[in-house]
Formats: sequence, C-alpha cells, structure tokens
Amino acid sequence: MTRPSPRLYLFTPPLADTAAFAPELAAALGAGDVAAVLVRLQGADERMLINRAKAAAVAVQSRDVALLLDGHPELAARAGADGSHLTGIEALTAAIGMLRPDRIAGAGGLRSRHDAMLAGELGADYVMFGEPPRFPSPHAGDDGSAGGRPPFEAVLERIAWWAELFQPPCIGYAAGLDEVAPLAQAGTDFVALGDWIWTHAQGPAAAVAAAAASLAERVP
Repeated sequence: MTRPSPRLYLFTPPLADTAAFAPELAAALGAGDVAAVLVRLQGADERMLINRAKAAAVAVQSRDVALLLDGHPELAARAGADGSHLTGIEALTAAIGMLRPDRIAGAGGLRSRHDAMLAGELGADYVMFGEPPRFPSPHAGDDGSAGGRPPFEAVLERIAWWAELFQPPCIGYAAGLDEVAPLAQAGTDFVALGDWIWTHAQGPAAAVAAAAASLAERVP
C-alpha cells in the first residue's frame, strides 16, 4: 500500500514578539499542508509567556493547525495551546500527566531506541527524530548524537525502524530542503522544518512551498 504523503510541522524561531511574527507565520502556513507549529518562546515571566502563546494561536489555530509549545506543559491549558513538545524522557515523564488526555504530549531528544520505546510506553502522541539537541551531551547515544545532531543516515534508519514496528506517528526533522524527500521515503508521518525556512532567500512561504513540492514528488 502507498503511504499517505507526510504533512509538515514547523518550528518557529525563539520568539519575543509573537504578534509581530504572525504575518510571516501566516504566509508560511498558507504555502503547504502544515499539521502543527511548534512555538518556541524566549524566556519571560509566566504571564508574558501565556500572552505570547495566545498571540501566536490567532495565526495558527484559525487555520485548523495545532499549536504546540516547546516545553512549558504547565502553561499549555491556560495559553490555549493544543499541547507541548517535551525534550527527553525525564521531561516527558514529568509532564505527561498534565497534558493527557486532553492535549498533545510530543517527545523529542530521544537518543536511543530504548528512549523512543519508553516514550511510546509512556503514552507520547508522537516521537521526533533528528532535531538538533537542546542540551548537547558528552555521551554518545546509539544514533551517534553526542554533542550534536545525529548523522542523517542514522535518522533515516531510526525512522524506518519506528515506522515498521510502532503505531504512534513519528516526525523526522529536516535540516534543509534536501532532507525532506529522504525522510518521507524512510516512512516518517510528518516532516519538521526548522530555522532554515525563516532565513530562506525568497522568504518562508517559498521554503514551505518547496518542501511541500518535494513531498508531493517523493517515491511511494
């Protein structure tokens, strides 16, 4: 059977003014089939973080796109977010009770197959592979990720393994346009697009459109 084409998942840059960023975000959302946006917020007090998340939600949720916070599970409900993305098993374990069953609990920072399986057992709504580490570790994971992002071939292998054996969806992080189609071919359910789309020479909408076109042309 032919797998459905993966959908897109966008990372925002770290934001201090989500209202000012909203037009740029809206343009990106209109350029492809985006399922979710991960909103990364610069440090601030709790009230400011909630206000920033709510401002982003205006641009995101009005398009039937899920809005996830990067961390901050304790704020998801009050901010009107659809859930949170948690980095590492400890963060997921601490937060999942705050989020499930009403909100999405996503899992990233999974440096081994064991971590990924544990995230699934804990009830994560998705697992993410290949994103740059938030907290680089001096100790190598089984994907070769010590101190940085895993080698891309290791990311593809991990996605193919997960897609074959497990039911929860997986997200593959594309560090550039050239990685989008290989991630889809490996079996990812979603392709995450990060900082490179916001610095694209022709603007983020052009970058998202190019990624969407790459997905449409993938080999089934």
